[in-house]
Amino acid sequence: MILVSCLLSTGVACAEAGSALTVSVLKYEPVPAEIGQYVDIWIKIENTGSGKSEDLSVKMVPEYPLSLDSQANAIENIGILGPESAAVHKYRLFVDENAKQGVASFDVQYQKEKNGAWVEETFEITIGSAAFDSKGNVQLAGDPAKDPEVFMPGDTGTITFTLKNSASEYSVNIDGEDFDTNARIQSATLKGTDGITVVTDTYYGNGILGPGESMTLTYNINVDENVSAGTYYLEFSTIGSSHSYNNNWRIPLKVDSSSLRIVPSKPLKLENGKGTLEFDVANIHPNSLSSVSVRLEADGVDFSPAEYFVGSMDPDELFTIQIYGETSSSNDTSPRKVSITANYRNGLNEHEEVVDVKDLQLVTVKESSTIGPVIAVVLVAVVAAAGYFMYKRRKQK
Repeated sequence: MILVSCLLSTGVACAEAGSALTVSVLKYEPVPAEIGQYVDIWIKIENTGSGKSEDLSVKMVPEYPLSLDSQANAIENIGILGPESAAVHKYRLFVDENAKQGVASFDVQYQKEKNGAWVEETFEITIGSAAFDSKGNVQLAGDPAKDPEVFMPGDTGTITFTLKNSASEYSVNIDGEDFDTNARIQSATLKGTDGITVVTDTYYGNGILGPGESMTLTYNINVDENVSAGTYYLEFSTIGSSHSYNNNWRIPLKVDSSSLRIVPSKPLKLENGKGTLEFDVANIHPNSLSSVSVRLEADGVDFSPAEYFVGSMDPDELFTIQIYGETSSSNDTSPRKVSITANYRNGLNEHEEVVDVKDLQLVTVKESSTIGPVIAVVLVAVVAAAGYFMYKRRKQK
């Protein structure tokens, strides 16, 4: 069978004895499934293993408000499914007339061989209202606004979409018939991906957007702490006035674990138990960080200020700070470790991390006497005064 473009594709693999079976929903029509009407669902079973499945069967087990057109059509025997091959079977389900707009689920079971164990997976489809004759089309206006712009592992934040009715006139004539150009957003859904969770439910709209009108929708996002750096794609889909005006967008979301780099700009050294340490603080994260501060810690050393507050830093911005350090004993020359801790915010997310641990040197410097130079200055002043006095006496004579 020819596989058409996938509107919904989710699958879970089951590997057994040389064959690896994956079941997924290839597509369903109409989208959304209409209340009180039939919906066709195409189930795809793929063998990605090296061995074949001898007697494969697939079974549809719908849940309310979905039901099979006939129980006799619940099980389909596919038979032999060789490696690197796939089979597609279409089921026809009815959406109960009393169903509510939202999401409906159903189970798909598959059996690798006769009398073998059934493996079950659960899938969902969207249930919507009837189609409308309005011809307004909803489009994304500009890029979605993300806060923060680039997430870090463990961050929470938001993505805000602006949806606009792209129509410019209040009516349009198609084949001699006039239609209004209002646009409806029956539902708008943002779906996450591995490690990125959308915690805001699907938006279900009740009103309309006139030509040129727009609305904003905001979704809350959670990024798992174990997510690797990279660009991830979320699925944003809207159901419009009719099936012809449904939209699906792939929304990129960047995750980057880089933050601050703090580098000593001169040797980390205290002379005779005290001195000033200097550091360059650089923001290497792709977006601005706020509430940036730096804290030093070392055994037996007091630092002032205890925490140096830098404030907001733009990407690639460099800031030089100086922190005074003093030991409890000026005779202590044993080297020690100094930990450099950074605090900052990415969006509303507070972060604290030990950026680096460096060696702090404590040295004793012999202080030179200042009495000799002072005496020399005094002698020069006395000689100069004496010379000036003798000069005036000679001039008077």
